[in-house]
Amino acid sequence: MHQLIARGLIALWVATLLSVPTAAFAGAYEDVIEAIKRDDPATVTQLINRGVAPDTVDANGNNLLIIAAREGGLAVLRILIAAHARVDAVNSAGENALMHAAMQGHLEIVRYLLVQGAEVNRAGWNALLYAAVKGDVRIVRLLLAYGAQIDAGAPNGLTALMMAVREGHGELVEFLLRNHADPNLTTDTGLTALALAHKADWAPIVALLVNAGAKQ
Repeated sequence: MHQLIARGLIALWVATLLSVPTAAFAGAYEDVIEAIKRDDPATVTQLINRGVAPDTVDANGNNLLIIAAREGGLAVLRILIAAHARVDAVNSAGENALMHAAMQGHLEIVRYLLVQGAEVNRAGWNALLYAAVKGDVRIVRLLLAYGAQIDAGAPNGLTALMMAVREGHGELVEFLLRNHADPNLTTDTGLTALALAHKADWAPIVALLVNAGAKQ
């Protein structure tokens, strides 16, 4: 009887010990996310020193670096890189920090990640395709300068040119065509950039594509 009581007390004691760091970590994780959102490097540094891992992930597999890139926090992103966060870690959707920064139009974060060796031409969806959704010519120019393949297609065959056309980014369409993007590539369903432009009724973009030799 005494042994059963003792075992029960030990089990309760162990469970209590295990619950404390879990709760503490949950609070620290929430704190670091808030610090990232307000680009507070001092707090992020303090929390990392207290044991928050720089590659900690949320429910969608976004590590802190991805969150910082998405939120535009260059100062905290530098801290995370210095703490050895993985530059090319991906979330559950296969997205990395560079892709999120490109999608959100955070030019200086894109630049910093590229300097840190972020992969430009990853298989499947990549930063150039995400940048084309945003339509920021500055970011597309920078990615191309770092070797991004202008006609690299997504798994469904969409290219940066097609993405720019679909979103109605005429300036980017013109820039990509000037840099020799192929206007006659097709998706896995046979769509071309010109077909997408017609579908969206983007008359100026249709003209740009036709002048560049695009065919139906």
